[in-house]
Amino acid sequence: MEAVCWHGDRDVRVDEVPRPEIVNPTDAIVEITATAICGSDLHLYNDRVPSMREGDVLGHEPMGEVVDVGDEVETLEIGDRVVVPFTISCGECWFCEQGLYSLCDNSNPNAEIARKMMGHSPAGLFGYSHMMGGYAGGQAEYLRVPYADVGPIKIDSDLSDEQVLFLSDIFPTGYMAAENAQIEENDTVAVWGCGPVGQFAIQSARMLGAERVVAIDRVPERLEMASEHADAETIDYADEDVYDRLMELTGGRGPDSCIDAVGTDAHGVGLEGVTDPVKRDAKLQDDHPYVLREAIECCRKGGTLSVPGVYVGRANVPFGAAMNKALTIKTGQTHVQRYLDPLLETIEDGEIDPSFVVSHEEPLDAAPEMYETFNDKDDDCIKVILTP
Repeated sequence: MEAVCWHGDRDVRVDEVPRPEIVNPTDAIVEITATAICGSDLHLYNDRVPSMREGDVLGHEPMGEVVDVGDEVETLEIGDRVVVPFTISCGECWFCEQGLYSLCDNSNPNAEIARKMMGHSPAGLFGYSHMMGGYAGGQAEYLRVPYADVGPIKIDSDLSDEQVLFLSDIFPTGYMAAENAQIEENDTVAVWGCGPVGQFAIQSARMLGAERVVAIDRVPERLEMASEHADAETIDYADEDVYDRLMELTGGRGPDSCIDAVGTDAHGVGLEGVTDPVKRDAKLQDDHPYVLREAIECCRKGGTLSVPGVYVGRANVPFGAAMNKALTIKTGQTHVQRYLDPLLETIEDGEIDPSFVVSHEEPLDAAPEMYETFNDKDDDCIKVILTP
């Protein structure tokens, strides 16, 4: 089959690879009808995530039709149309029983690699390094889905792929980010990063009752999308000081909640925008934590900082400010399975149409070009769907 494969820094190719087969009796095989390029994939594209190997199949936002199931799969049948979460979860360990699906104890066969770096291993992930399990991803014609009774959600309606595909990751990720922000009535929420996750965090903040949402980015089409679809106030950080503007908007108090939807590859301004890359190149830190620092400084005293943006390792942040301001900090990979049913209902009820973020839809063999376009933010690119 054809699959999008990693070959190093800014080098992805569409290769011929073996079609997956049932390995365990709890597996299913899905023929992919739509798959997306995620902002997190760009961390791999730019060679920021350790333990990648040449030829690894990328992608963790897939959906399609079930074409084979293992003998112990009970909830899926051949012919079912499903969306597949990016988190792989067993459904039986202590963490899964608590609804903490991205922290599954059993789904990462390479848990020792992650434990050495983090202290404990999170769940296995599709297409996201050997530290996270080494699972082949979903930017391919077919995908093997472990623990098939726990992950995929069936789509029984005639909703289009574009409307439901993002249940695989970015819609639940944005929603969990807003939920973690502990939003209360009349709150002001600031969201750094207006890429796809940021757009869903902004939408979800509105859904959860935020009175004001402030969207921060430097890309005009992303700021325009946040304003048009969520009536967000916007700050172009290339044109004005974010801290000063947020203090002006909030009477000096600061936003009640701040959401970092950027993560490891944040682009800073001023001195820190120069020193962060230098520190990473010198192995003094693993991330560009510019946004994280700014969010800590901007958040009101006693406020909440929510971090859905992916970080890799060490980051130099003003933790003293977070402590002395009594901030609540909530983070984490998304517990996708927890949100699938309620968020599908919001789509079916017409409360939200997630397809608004799609800017490009291309065949799978256009993946190398579209990775470059998405990474460079060319051609007004916000979200890419690939169709095998």
